[in-house]
Amino acid sequence: MSKGEVVLLDCWMSPFCMRVKIALNEKGVEYEHREEDLFGGKSELLLQSNPIHKKVPVLLHDRKPLSESAIIVGYIDEIWASPPLLPSCAYGRAKARFWADFIDKKLYEAATQIWRTNGEERGAATRDFIETLKQMEEALGDKNYFGGEGDAFGFVDIMAIGVASWFHAYEKFGGFKVADHCPKLSGWLKRCKQRESVSKVLPDPEKVYEFVVMLRKMQGLD
Repeated sequence: MSKGEVVLLDCWMSPFCMRVKIALNEKGVEYEHREEDLFGGKSELLLQSNPIHKKVPVLLHDRKPLSESAIIVGYIDEIWASPPLLPSCAYGRAKARFWADFIDKKLYEAATQIWRTNGEERGAATRDFIETLKQMEEALGDKNYFGGEGDAFGFVDIMAIGVASWFHAYEKFGGFKVADHCPKLSGWLKRCKQRESVSKVLPDPEKVYEFVVMLRKMQGLD
């Protein structure tokens, strides 16, 4: 399934990079993976390819760069049509994009506040995150997946699974378990992890936790 050279500028712990890798895996696209050192010095290729934000992921398709994970995943879905990640109807695609936006603006931001805070602030952030998870669980309902076409694994699942890869770290800092508050969402996560496209991308949860501990020290939070 070759449609030109595909290169991904990546960072192993980035939930946004995970989205792109999972989408490429779902489509069966072969790509070259280039790990970026975001702290020790970003490559010239990254700085040239994403001069506005200077961050990963960047997808280079026939040397043409694309940035921002939701945009990249949408592009992948258009270029490699099968299997589809977005619903076939315009309304379904619009709803999927709404939830992708919700994941980035609400779920990810709420989650980030857990590890960036201490004391009462962390308690409030944890409660806010759990309430946001409950909204996601309500959207999932009794389906196996948030859905591309029908109940198939698709665009919203890919957007969410990257953030979910950090759940273990959020649980340890916040002193809670996602499964206790959102059992259906926890079941969704287990199903996602059983997919080969996902399992070979998601990092060890303990390594993610250790990385977040390092981030806190770097930012003077401990």
